[in-house]
Amino acid sequence: MNGGTISQSQSFRETSYYREYGTVHMTEAELARDLHDVLAKVQAGLEVVVERNDRAVAVIRPGSRGGRMISEVVSELRARGSAAVLDDAFARDIEEGIKAQRQPWTPPSWE
Repeated sequence: MNGGTISQSQSFRETSYYREYGTVHMTEAELARDLHDVLAKVQAGLEVVVERNDRAVAVIRPGSRGGRMISEVVSELRARGSAAVLDDAFARDIEEGIKAQRQPWTPPSWE
């Protein structure tokens, strides 16, 4: 490993033992051959640079988690002595918001 980067000449399988955060360079064919394994590595923290003819065409990185978990917010409210009540209506609103974020994106058709 050279400065956190794994060279394209090394196969992705050969680099699977790396548990540290780093960058893996691979070809489109390597990505297509084992997409599931690649995504598992990305989820574990690796960044993957997909190359075509030795030029980067895509970078796959772990998604950033924004915000805080509800349990954290509730714990903080309790620690502050808040008298807020999280009733059933509030819980339904939260569930609807979560479901709305999980809907697939359907881009407009340009044709």
